[in-house]
Amino acid sequence: MKKINVALLCLLFTTSTIFAQKTFTLSSKDLGGQATKTEEFGGFGCTGKNQSPQLSWANAPEGTKSFAITMYDPDAPTGSGWWHWVVFDIPSSSNELVTNAGTLTLNLAPKGAIQSVTNYGVAGYGGPCPPENHGLHQYIITVYALKTDKLGLDSTANPATVGYYLWMNTIAKASIVTYYQREKK
Repeated sequence: MKKINVALLCLLFTTSTIFAQKTFTLSSKDLGGQATKTEEFGGFGCTGKNQSPQLSWANAPEGTKSFAITMYDPDAPTGSGWWHWVVFDIPSSSNELVTNAGTLTLNLAPKGAIQSVTNYGVAGYGGPCPPENHGLHQYIITVYALKTDKLGLDSTANPATVGYYLWMNTIAKASIVTYYQREKK
């Protein structure tokens, strides 16, 4: 009986491994379950380093011609959330944004990638900065695999416009979620 159970377990494990599909996945070497002062915005009363996290993605679907990345806070008390980072026209040959790629002056983003205006009113990365005593906010970072190599937008495009073009051109997307709560003074 034990030999049959062991054989059955081996068969189930082998079968599930053979038929498991590799899915489009986003990960980060910098982020865990919570963002830190490293990612926190440096302004609006926040004193963080405003350093964008390293992001990498794998298993893009066939037909992917470019990628886009967004970072969104649905818990912001605005009625429409808050867009912290919008990057598009990332070449299909790329599979990573290095740490601090969201600081435009450093030129760390892949060649040709466009970082457009966030809800902070400027292009590039703007880290978490929830209101004091507002509790935990979730930050959804999403990579989009797109069926076009260029969205036809520039760095002045607002997040809603970019979102519309992403919606029209997305083949697949993958997300990670991190949380942040502003320290009470």
